[in-house]
Formats: sequence, C-alpha cells, structure tokens
Amino acid sequence: MFLPHMSLTANDLRQCLRIATGATLGFALCKVMNWDNGVFFVVTPMLLLGLVPVMNGHAARQLIAANCICGIAVGLIGGIWGTHPIAMSLLAFVLFLHCFASMSKGSLFLYGANSVISLSIMLHFASYPSTNVNDLILLNIMASFTSVGIAYLMKWLIPDVEPRQAPPAQEKLPHRQRHEALLGASMATISFVVFQMFDLQDSLSAQATSLLLLFPMHWNGALGYARKRAYGTIVGVCMGLAVQILLYDWAEILLFLLPLFWICLMLCAQVHVKERSGSGIGFGSMTTLGILFGQYLSPNGDMVFSAMYRISSILGAIVASLVVIYLIHRFLNSFEATRFGV
Repeated sequence: MFLPHMSLTANDLRQCLRIATGATLGFALCKVMNWDNGVFFVVTPMLLLGLVPVMNGHAARQLIAANCICGIAVGLIGGIWGTHPIAMSLLAFVLFLHCFASMSKGSLFLYGANSVISLSIMLHFASYPSTNVNDLILLNIMASFTSVGIAYLMKWLIPDVEPRQAPPAQEKLPHRQRHEALLGASMATISFVVFQMFDLQDSLSAQATSLLLLFPMHWNGALGYARKRAYGTIVGVCMGLAVQILLYDWAEILLFLLPLFWICLMLCAQVHVKERSGSGIGFGSMTTLGILFGQYLSPNGDMVFSAMYRISSILGAIVASLVVIYLIHRFLNSFEATRFGV
C-alpha cells in the first residue's frame, strides 16, 4: 500500500483497537435497533476516533454542536426554501463558507469538517419528497451523541499507555484563510448543485468524496489526497466484496458479519495510523466499508452492485472535483486578498 515499513507503538495499536471496536459497535447498534441512515452511526465514530487520537471534551463539544446546528439549519432551509433551488443553493454557500472558515482556523477543524459532511448529505436528501426530514435530523443528532459515548467508552476500555504530545499549532495569514474558506465553500456548493440537478440520490460515496478532497484545504493537498482516496476506495470495496462472497447468504447475520467487519476495520486502521496524515488510504478504505455496510447492507439489497457502483462513481467524482478545485484555485490566486501564499 506504498507505506513505509514501520512498527506500531503501544499507543498506535490502542488507537487502532479503538477505531475498529468503536465503529463495529456503532454498526451493530444501528442494525440491532433497525435505524435508517446507518452510515451516520458507523462513519461518525470513525471520523471521531480516527481524527482525534484521544477523546476529549473539546472534540465532543465540536461534534455535538456541529450536528445540532446542522439539524436546525437543514430543518429551516429544507422546510422554507426546499422548493426554491436558487435560494437554497445561496444559503448552502453561506453555511459552507462558515464551515470552511472554522476548519481553516485549526482549533475548530472537527466542527467544520463534520458540519460540511452533515450539511451536504442532509440538504441533499431533504430535498426529496420521500425523505422524512425530521427523522433524518433526529438520527443525525442521535448519531453524534452515540458516537461521543462510544468514543469515551473506547477511551476507558482501551486507554493509551503513555501521554501524547499535542500537535503543533499552524498560523495562517488572513489571505490564506480567505482562500481556503472560499475554495471549500465554492466547491461544496457546486457539488451540492450537481447532485441535485442530476438526481444522484444513490451516490452518497461520490458526494462524500467530493467533500473529503477539500479537507487538506488547498489544491496541492487535494491532488495528493485524490490518489489516496482512489486507492482507499478500491481496498475498501475489495474487502467488502470478500466478506460478502465469504458469507454469501449469511451476510445479514450479525453474529457472522461483525467479526469479519472488525478484522477489516482493524487492518484499515493500521494503515490509517501509519500514514499519520489525517485522511489517506486507510481512512478512505474505512469510510468506504462504513458506507457499504452501514447504508447498503439489507436483506433485499445487492451489495455487489453497490460496491461496483461505488468505485465508478467515486473515481468519476475525483476527476471532476479536481478539475473544478484547480479552476477555483487559479481564480482565487488572481487576487491579492485571496491568494493562497504560505
């Protein structure tokens, strides 16, 4: 997987165990309770445990605040302007601008990142008449509290053996912050509009990919992440298909599925921890597995078709998103006030 040969430290191993066990617990909970939109309950613990090595109050407040604010925003926008696509898109741009401005500051990165994903997905689904917006908002908020509870449980059950050093703070000049916020908000709004225009209700992975490419907050980072996301998607889909083929007709039996799901997540978590890059091949493969099993595993669902569709839609989303991101990057660099700089 193009990773350096390096051994995991004791803390690294415990983080891998927390990620795999926490995401598996969220997956089992949503299936046992028969909750819709299981992706919220599987991917959110991955996001929290993967990006925050040790759970703390600051991270918990960011996650809960993000989902509560997004729920209110989606309820108001979807309820009042749901039938007015232009007004809805303009309001979405303002909300995305707030999210990416928070991410650019650094200290509120988790709040902004989770808000971007939740807003885009919920605004998209809320525009369909068949969607119960209240249930969608409630499940997303429930997933945030559940994920925080799972993260604290994992911290208590599988604690680190030695204290970790805080990551160094990165100071950014105002023109770079403006560049990052406008680049992210513009691309997220274009993604939202495209998925609305072409009625891509079943392309959740592609929609998430077009947003995850923005997490590095600049063009060079997006270009580097695109390759990792493509590798991660292929690895995650292959793992999902292997589990499906191995279990065959027993794929919906949790007693058989959960151990294999945990093993796959553990392997992906090791890659994620070794990369030490926040969002790379390991994180991409984990989220692909989470979407496949959390959202599309059902007695009447064809997960093999879903897996093949995920690969084609994600690769298409990567190419299209990179083109748009590059054009926006070049345009913003034409002005001194929004130049990326250093």
